[in-house]
Amino acid sequence: MTRLGESVARASELLSQDLSSDSTVERLLNETGSRRYLDLTDLSPKDQAELIASRTVEVLPGVAELTERIERRRAEGKGLGIKLGIDPTAADVHLGHVVPMIILSRFQRMGHDVTLLIGDFTAKIGDPSGRTAERPPLTDEDIARNLAGYQEQVRPFFDFEKVGFRQNSEWLAPYTFPELLTLLSQVPVSQLLQREDFRNRLAAGSGLTMSELLYPIAQALDSVALECDVELGGADQLLNLQMGRKLMELRGQTPQLVVTMPLIEGTDGTGAKMSKSKGNYVALTATADDVFGKIMSIPDRLMKPYLEAWTEWTDPEIAAATARVEDRSLHPMDLKKVLAGEVVAALYGIEAAMKARAGFVAQFSKKSFADVGTLPVVDAAEHGPETVATVLSKVLEFQPSASAARRVAKQNGLRLVIETDGGQESVVLPEAQAVRPLAEVVAETLAEAGFTAASGTVYLKAGRKIAHIQGL
Repeated sequence: MTRLGESVARASELLSQDLSSDSTVERLLNETGSRRYLDLTDLSPKDQAELIASRTVEVLPGVAELTERIERRRAEGKGLGIKLGIDPTAADVHLGHVVPMIILSRFQRMGHDVTLLIGDFTAKIGDPSGRTAERPPLTDEDIARNLAGYQEQVRPFFDFEKVGFRQNSEWLAPYTFPELLTLLSQVPVSQLLQREDFRNRLAAGSGLTMSELLYPIAQALDSVALECDVELGGADQLLNLQMGRKLMELRGQTPQLVVTMPLIEGTDGTGAKMSKSKGNYVALTATADDVFGKIMSIPDRLMKPYLEAWTEWTDPEIAAATARVEDRSLHPMDLKKVLAGEVVAALYGIEAAMKARAGFVAQFSKKSFADVGTLPVVDAAEHGPETVATVLSKVLEFQPSASAARRVAKQNGLRLVIETDGGQESVVLPEAQAVRPLAEVVAETLAEAGFTAASGTVYLKAGRKIAHIQGL
């Protein structure tokens, strides 16, 4: 049995047990989390190809061809050459960006050679994939800053010590105009206009720049320069990836295989792709508690695609877990807590994942907030004269501004929670209370609810975030 097979056998036993149990979940997270570093070189070429294909939208020309390419390279005593192009367009990265990195990690652990192609030249053109207008080009300073941030944030999912880095300015910058014209004479314009976003913009009367039309050509020349076996990319990059196959063939090279990644739906469940502009994303820089809470907020139907995207679970394991949900031997909430734990564990480790789990249970299962060992504290003796909105924005930094704190109150998300031996009582604080001094609001709210400061422990809750109020 392979190393992965042995791990699956151990995890499958845990998946059949009580997944509301913290000890069972912790053992499961340790087992599945360790796979992120598992040596996969003992898998057969067929098993390798199928494991990769199980997490992709398409493998072109097909899984059989990927298997054959792995076999051929293995016979030559080497691995496949795998390429992923990165346009470092933003310093902040979210979970949607790590999907190809997880697939790259699997290729890496199978013994293949991974190259990250830094699009320093193409980033200055601007690729509008999935957009309605041309993306603004970047400066050298933008690229360097964004690349450093990208690498640091994605590091939990990928071993950057075992990867090659290349910049496409190496071969694109010296490319001459006669060379470009010769190449373009072999590429039909109709092929470039197959992109759906291009067609939509032309139909709407919007224009296209020549730089945008040339972007797929530039990306394809990267594949020619690297002579790669496989290129990864999002499903929205399919035309660019296929252009790489075409240009490699024109140059007499063996065309690369294309592996396309799914575009992950955002946490809001609207069907829109995860993106910062829509606010439906999970930032890699978010705290463990925030990551856990974001995952717990997703609709149940997203659990399966999220398990496929961000965990090392195999298809049989996912099928077994979802089957238990369907036959009601596993509550959907318990499976979602495992999923949230998987994501937090990948970013911050098992201990942080279990603490975030305990914190979520304490907050949303009406247990004692005292069970949460990492709650922030606000001292009423020091900050009592400040408004509630100021405390939330400047002291606790729960909200970016006082106006944002007032909006939370307007949406009935601002509460004072009094916890006694008899349980919890939650009082909604209206928007008017948000602009009053904290000490006055707490004193009046406690009196109206029939409590005193000595009755129990008092907490301030804004949305999902909670702080312990001391010094009353």
